[in-house]
Amino acid sequence: MATAVGDDPESLMTLVTVFCLKNLRRTMCYSDQNRLRLRPDVFLPSEICDRLVHAYMDLVHTDSEFEPQDGFFQLFSDPRSTRITRLHLRDDFIRDRDLEALAKQDLMELQLSSCTRVTARGLRTLLRFRHSLLSLSLFGSSSLFFRPACDDEEEDGEQDTRAHTLDRSFSFQGFSRLRVLNVGGLTPELDVESLLTPLPSLSSLDLSGALVPRPAFLVQWRQRLAALVLYNVELTEELIHTLLQMSKLRHLDISRENQRSSKFKMTRKILSSLAQGLVDLVSLDISGHIMLDNVTVPALEDALGRPSIEPSKSSIYPFQELKRPLQFLGLYNTTLCTVTHIPAYKVTGSKNEDQILNAIEAYTEQRPELAHRAINQLFDIARIQHCSQLLRALQLVITALKTHKYDKSIQVTGSAALFYLTNTEYRSDQSVCLRRQVIQVVLNGMEQYQEVTVQRNCCLTLCNFSIPEELEFQYARVNLLLLRILEPLRQDESIQRIAVHLCNALVCQVDNDHKEAVGKMGFVKTMLNLIQKKLQDRMCDQVMEFSWSALWNITDETPDNCQMFLECNGMKLFLDCLKEFPDKQELHRNMLGLLGNVAEVRALRPQLLTKQFISVFSELLDSKADGIEVSYNACGVLSHIMFDGPEVWAMEEPLRSEVMDKMWAAIQSWDVSSRRNINYRSFEPILRLLAQSGAPVSQHWATWALYNLVSVYPGKYCPLLMKEGGVILLKRVLDLESSHQETKEMARKVMDQCETFKEDPMDTSR
Repeated sequence: MATAVGDDPESLMTLVTVFCLKNLRRTMCYSDQNRLRLRPDVFLPSEICDRLVHAYMDLVHTDSEFEPQDGFFQLFSDPRSTRITRLHLRDDFIRDRDLEALAKQDLMELQLSSCTRVTARGLRTLLRFRHSLLSLSLFGSSSLFFRPACDDEEEDGEQDTRAHTLDRSFSFQGFSRLRVLNVGGLTPELDVESLLTPLPSLSSLDLSGALVPRPAFLVQWRQRLAALVLYNVELTEELIHTLLQMSKLRHLDISRENQRSSKFKMTRKILSSLAQGLVDLVSLDISGHIMLDNVTVPALEDALGRPSIEPSKSSIYPFQELKRPLQFLGLYNTTLCTVTHIPAYKVTGSKNEDQILNAIEAYTEQRPELAHRAINQLFDIARIQHCSQLLRALQLVITALKTHKYDKSIQVTGSAALFYLTNTEYRSDQSVCLRRQVIQVVLNGMEQYQEVTVQRNCCLTLCNFSIPEELEFQYARVNLLLLRILEPLRQDESIQRIAVHLCNALVCQVDNDHKEAVGKMGFVKTMLNLIQKKLQDRMCDQVMEFSWSALWNITDETPDNCQMFLECNGMKLFLDCLKEFPDKQELHRNMLGLLGNVAEVRALRPQLLTKQFISVFSELLDSKADGIEVSYNACGVLSHIMFDGPEVWAMEEPLRSEVMDKMWAAIQSWDVSSRRNINYRSFEPILRLLAQSGAPVSQHWATWALYNLVSVYPGKYCPLLMKEGGVILLKRVLDLESSHQETKEMARKVMDQCETFKEDPMDTSR
């Protein structure tokens, strides 16, 4: 059987790793004076340690329910029991002490990406790894090169590099084995020439955003350097001259964020010299540069033939000099990406879906400003056209949202793209696993940002899922987030409407445990606050109706929530809404449905036994609103109250007998073949009214309800009635002398309907 896109199960190793990290004290560790320690019989090789740390960082950044463990990195302090060779750390979660805990390890690869709370103390720890490191990235971690104002400064506080002193004493002296170095995105105050000079083994260097006033120092690596990244480095003739001497380069990136920030013009001569001089080049990125008109062939020539990657047919003149097609060519935010014949297997640009996806893939990790633009272009494709590489698109957007959880622009464009990439058009191609990943990053966005656009995008995206089924694995979390959105009473109207709709859907068709848990989160109070606000504004809109519908659903067979409704002044709001909006049929139906749930709870019924409430319910028996629904629900409320007997009827008026007469008249006026706007998960509240003699009208209402449902919807309700023992109780109705003849006749019809269904369960005539 074919599987949906992305339907790859998690590996056993991944599942076990996550379980251990979430249960450290039950698996690998123990507590010693509140400190986490590794068990003495645990010995972990580098493959396991590397995976544990990587998964730990991922959980910290993407799982809101995961609690970071103080002293986690201390578990790997002793190389006799743990070995770490590759360490990838990012964001302000990492402190100096975390790096110091690993000082005895022989690290071969270390990434410190945007670690803004690691100070110059971290440089001292870095020196401990100088004999073993082969690869080092300090991208965006400028705070490393600043000394705190005082040595004992509280490192848990926010680091303000403006108040700190730049440490100019550090150099990479002694890092003799270092081959790959990324010092991009650091403070421009650093003198990269003096910092980098003593690196004899260097073969890959990233200087993104650095000031390179004297580029000639790069020539010392001309026989070794295979990769050089100069993103957002101001190009000069001297720098181009230096690059042409780097004859071993295979990857060269001289791209920019945008054209406006550069005075440099990319000419045909410069591109030709790069293509001819760097003969080993397989990857080139010139994104963001202004291209002069003489770089490309005439439009008529460009339009000839099918697209080709052969250099000889290139639409870009200088690249006709290439000996072979490039593996990668970055042309994003340039005019060159629009030509027909581009001599490269993978191209970044904005011409088509493939180029845009390549751009997201290439720039997400360290260039969110470019990834944001590319995701915005993907959004347009998914919204207006059709996304043909769905799996790749979804995975790239998910990765971008995870990587840049704190980047508002990425969160806005990414959540908007997800809305269109998960809609009905693409749904059949998506696996459970993939859709769960989408839900996770959407909830992360809702958690992190209160900004209107992000919240709206996230809520709309959730509407693309089957609710509550697909959200059940995050049920408590999504409800908490939605209730948080609804707390401000002056919330954006569209977000409020979507959030209430989601809340309503989430409490519909779920078990009572879920409803009780959500009730304890403040669900009932939040909905009543919304209703109160709409009443003040004298506005009966979707928010008002959805709020009452949500209360109807969450109180279904849930006594605690019914009690909360009464305690939170729900009955007053019911009366006020009835008075303010006398013609709103949908509203009346929802309110009476809710009160039917309250009336089913025997302990709460005395609170409904007041002259005011009984008079209102009695008047609503005559309502023709929404077919029979309002009258039916009002009669249901009264049926449960009558079931408690005449002894609880303490009021002088209205008389119990008069109300019962009105109930009989209402029931007899209903069309038993009416199609219903109601959904019963259980008949238990109705069945308890059957085998009793204290209130024949209650018995008759229950029998009518059953007959209507099993005759109009036999396939759904005949099995439910038989399963819950309803046929046995109906037989007792026939045996009771107090049962009215009309009630007995209807009971027989219900039993006959069930018998007919048993004989022909496939009957779909109704």
